[in-house]
Amino acid sequence: MLELRSYLNDHWIAGDGEGAPLHDPASGAVLATASTAGLDIGGALDHARSVGGPALRGMTFAERGELLIKLSKAIHGHRDELLELSRANTGTTLKDGKFDVDGGTATMAAYGKLGEQLGDRRYLLDGDQETIGRSPRFTGQHVKVPRRGVGVHINAFNFPVWGFAEKLACAFLAGMPVLTKPGTSTAMPAHRVGEIIVDSGLLPEGAWSLLCGSAGDLLDHLDSQDVVAFTGSAATGEKIRGHRNVIKRGVRVNVEADSLNAAVVGPDVDTDSDTWDLFLREVSREIAQKSGQKCTATRRIFIPEGLLADAIDGLKDRLADYPAGDPSDPSVRMGTLAAPAQMADVCEGLGRLAAVCDVAHGEIPAADGPALVKPLLFVCKDPANTPIVHELEVFGPAATLMPYGGDPAEVAGLVNLADGGLVATVYSDDLAFSGTVLMEIAPYHGRVLLGSRRIAEHSTGPGMVLPNLVHGGPGRAGGGMELGGVRGLDLYTQTCAVQGARPMLDKLLGK
Repeated sequence: MLELRSYLNDHWIAGDGEGAPLHDPASGAVLATASTAGLDIGGALDHARSVGGPALRGMTFAERGELLIKLSKAIHGHRDELLELSRANTGTTLKDGKFDVDGGTATMAAYGKLGEQLGDRRYLLDGDQETIGRSPRFTGQHVKVPRRGVGVHINAFNFPVWGFAEKLACAFLAGMPVLTKPGTSTAMPAHRVGEIIVDSGLLPEGAWSLLCGSAGDLLDHLDSQDVVAFTGSAATGEKIRGHRNVIKRGVRVNVEADSLNAAVVGPDVDTDSDTWDLFLREVSREIAQKSGQKCTATRRIFIPEGLLADAIDGLKDRLADYPAGDPSDPSVRMGTLAAPAQMADVCEGLGRLAAVCDVAHGEIPAADGPALVKPLLFVCKDPANTPIVHELEVFGPAATLMPYGGDPAEVAGLVNLADGGLVATVYSDDLAFSGTVLMEIAPYHGRVLLGSRRIAEHSTGPGMVLPNLVHGGPGRAGGGMELGGVRGLDLYTQTCAVQGARPMLDKLLGK
């Protein structure tokens, strides 16, 4: 039986006891175990702060960027192996596995290129110097310097490689060491990436640590210079934010949590148009990709009343192109849930939706069966008075269609009933409609995609998280923000206003 070890104090070390089992969700077979019992997590964090931090801060942005590019290439060199681990431990098809693995290495490489652009500095200037007194010689300059702690990354189970890589890229480029804690149930791909990184010999001592298994007493050992970046459920995010030591030390916390992402079809869209085809293509993909287990997946579909029947028929046809089953079967385009333990929660959520909505497509499987859920479509005829469709996120291949009267203010109000989301999409070629909806929903979302005939051939879809655009959302989506090019470094840097004589600031900080 494979035992996933942790990497602490620059050594691989196993935890005590039997550990938590990791399964093949298609067969239910146990593939590995992971335990953190008995590990000195506090000592590992001290080592990262005292050894890894100075090593990374001593490098320029260009040098850190070069490190990220080399790490990306090293990981990509084991792509086929990682794709097989993804299939075995997360139930993904080959294509969905590539979405995770290639997304991770591409994001890491993108931040490597950004490091090259930032050049030989070790910190960032934020804006220009500003005169703050009667004399122009007395000025102030904002600088962003790397924090002296550890970037603690508590990652979700659904993207064991991409989530790992994107967080690490931002922290490393900013100059902070990292402790990666992958979701236990799908930790095998992340563990293998860790082995590849260590074996590459590229890392400075203390720059990176891995914790495979329970978080244990991790949060008890954080201090005010540390940063926690968490992706997962709102309930767990609330526990992290409310942890006694996190509050006492004022630990900086970034949360990416639940999101009932919306798609809005404008009343101007014809069913024979490129925009309609774009809507069907992207929404069906968001329902089926990764078996709907994506934080950016479309959960709510707002459709003009007169187009409801066409939308149901069109999505049924498109979803038929995603046969579900064992991901080792090359004819399968949608694999299993990522872990057998998720089956009960998904089925329970589907049942709650079915109690207040019509089931337009698919069937709710037995909760005690294989971890396979085929795509489902629900219809809620009265979305304004059915709060559960705006509150319950079923983390599986399901979405709810909701008719509206065609008024942009009406549909924007319905979208915002979810009280915050990662991404929403507006499919329309009517500039006035799109503009009104955009301005109403933008305060509630981290990203809005305007789908139209002009981008029908180019759109990456709402589910594609890009390194140069921010990822996160307000309200129930967690209130956090990651990526966004250089903005992604903000989480790991401290903005400090430096005041002094202009010639001195020029010499110390540069113009």
